[in-house]
Amino acid sequence: MEANLRWVAVTAVAPVAWGTNYFVTREFLPADHPLYGAACRALPAGLLLLALCRQRPRGAWWWRSAALGLLNVSVFFVLVYTASQTLPTSLASAVMAVSPLTMMLVAWLLISERPRTTHLAGAGVGLAGVCLMLLTGAEQVSVGGVAASAAAMLVSSFGYILARRWSDGADVLASTAWQLTAGGLLLLPAAAIAEGAPPPLSAPALLGFAYVALVATALAFTAWFTGLRRLPAGTVGLLGLLNPVTGVLLGVVIAAESLTLQQLGGLALVLAGVVLGRPARAGRRGRRRPPLRPAADDRTGREAPLRTAP
Repeated sequence: MEANLRWVAVTAVAPVAWGTNYFVTREFLPADHPLYGAACRALPAGLLLLALCRQRPRGAWWWRSAALGLLNVSVFFVLVYTASQTLPTSLASAVMAVSPLTMMLVAWLLISERPRTTHLAGAGVGLAGVCLMLLTGAEQVSVGGVAASAAAMLVSSFGYILARRWSDGADVLASTAWQLTAGGLLLLPAAAIAEGAPPPLSAPALLGFAYVALVATALAFTAWFTGLRRLPAGTVGLLGLLNPVTGVLLGVVIAAESLTLQQLGGLALVLAGVVLGRPARAGRRGRRRPPLRPAADDRTGREAPLRTAP
C-alpha cells in the first residue's frame, strides 16, 4: 500500500504541472502560434530527456515513438495551446475532467482493463465537483476553445493507454524522450508551412517556455507515464482531476479571485473522488506466505531442513 501511495504522489505531479501550464501559456506565451508554441514546448523537453537517458529507439519503437509522438505530443500540445489561449485558465482545464471516464473506457477496449466500481464512483463524484467549481456562469465560453480542449482529452486518453499497451521492454524515461522528440520534430515543418517565421520572443516568453518545457513537459510526462506503468488506468485518470483544481487555485492565489461556497464544495468533491478511487488496500487474503521449500546446503549440496522463504 505504501508503494502504491508513493506512485500516486509521483503521478500527481503531472496534472498539477499541467494545471499551471494553462496559466503560463495564456499569460506569457505568444498567441496565434500554436504550432510553434507546441514545438518549443516539446522538442527541448525531449532532447533534455534524451541526453539524460542516452538510449535510441530499437525495432518497433521507431514507428511506435512516431505514432505516440503524433498523438501525445504534436496533436495534443497544439490543441492544449489553442484551448489555453482562448479560454480562462480554469475553464481550459474543465473539459479534461471527463478524462478519467474516457481513459477507463479506452483502457477497457485496448488492454482489457475493466474499470473498478470505486474508480467509476470516484470519477462521477470528481466530475460533479468540477462542474460545481467551474460552471458558475460567470465566464463567456468560447465554443472553439471548448472543442479544442475536448479533442485534446480524447486524443490524449487514447495515446496514453496505447503507450501503456506498448510499454513492455522500454525504459520509461527513454520512451518519454522518444515521444517528445518525435512529436517536436513533426511539429517544426508544420509550423514553418502554416505559420511562417517563428514569432519574436520576449524575456517573459522565454522564461515561460523554459517552465512549460522543463516542468510541465519533461518532468510531468515522465511522472505521468511512470504512473501509467505502476497504477491502474482508472487511478491515474482520477489523478487528472487535480488539473482543473490547480487551475482554480491559481486563479485564487495569483489573480486574487475568490472562491464561492459552491466552488469550495466542488473542490471537496474532487478531492473525495480522488480518494475514493485510490489503489485498493491489499487484504489479508491477498497476501500469501511463500510455500515452504527445501534449501540446499551450500557445502554438501544435500537438502537442508525445510525453512520459510524470506
